[in-house]
Amino acid sequence: MSTSAAPSAPATATSAPATATSAPTPPPPATARRRALDWRIRFAALSLIWGFSFLLIKVGTQGYAPFQVTLGRLFFGTAVVAAFLVAKRERLPRSPRVWAHLAVAALLLNALPFSLFAYAELTIPSTLAGICNATSPLWGMLLALVALSEDRPTRRRVAGLALGFVGVLTVLGAWQGFSDLEPRGTAMALLASLSYPIGWIYVRRTLAGSGHSNLSLSGAQLLVATVELAVVTPLFTSMPTHFPMGPLFAVVALGALGTGIALLTQYGIVDEVGPTTAQMVTYFIPVIATAAGVAVLGESLTWTTPVGAAVVLAGAALTQSTPRPHALRRPGSPRRPTSQP
Repeated sequence: MSTSAAPSAPATATSAPATATSAPTPPPPATARRRALDWRIRFAALSLIWGFSFLLIKVGTQGYAPFQVTLGRLFFGTAVVAAFLVAKRERLPRSPRVWAHLAVAALLLNALPFSLFAYAELTIPSTLAGICNATSPLWGMLLALVALSEDRPTRRRVAGLALGFVGVLTVLGAWQGFSDLEPRGTAMALLASLSYPIGWIYVRRTLAGSGHSNLSLSGAQLLVATVELAVVTPLFTSMPTHFPMGPLFAVVALGALGTGIALLTQYGIVDEVGPTTAQMVTYFIPVIATAAGVAVLGESLTWTTPVGAAVVLAGAALTQSTPRPHALRRPGSPRRPTSQP
């Protein structure tokens, strides 16, 4: 899941008051030392959670319809974030205008991509879905050059885009005429990845400076997405007659961990080390998704998959390597989030 991440002040460690004595400075408290290491542990956990999300989607669709998997994911993810909102005593937005924009954001950043990935994995391996998700920064840069006047094309960005899409063609085996490709599922996975940056641009243009906290907006967005799927799911699926436990556990884990806990973990990392470092998780997701699909699900792996994935990630990194001008982010503008599966 990708949600808009509102800016928040970076967390800083507090120090003991200075004294007039010449005594040596005491070592930092144990909590501060643990905090300095904790973000790395949580970064690794976030990479694993989002990397394994594609495996969980695959397992979930083995027992339930894709819309049901998405609805369950959103329900359990919303429950986790709602509990955190209550604990923090945060309030949801009250403005009808904000809720209207959140409804569109929920569709583009949650309901649509989550459903597309679930449908895609009916016919394509989870490894391919994870690599398709890695194209999201490429789509984002391409759209930013078109939709955001502040983003000017540079040689580095153009080279990154070209390299990234060469990687996509490598993964798909373009020189073989896409003979081993399932076109419908692959198209759905790529469309899901495209939906994320469209949603980011929409959020940036409509919810920047709304005055609501990061957590409040994201909790409301997840709630709206859950309602959207609750309306759509009965129209396309029937109530399950039985509830296989393996797929059910996968859906619960996908929601509680892959959406709720992962979202809160990402916020903590952004607060401590900033969005640039936090967004590096994007480059670990396809690696973990591929390893999980091969090791756990026994999915086949040809040389084009890891080589193409490496080229995709290199292109994505190249498009992000040039610092953006300070004018690109307006004060109060939501930070662009990491793309979550």
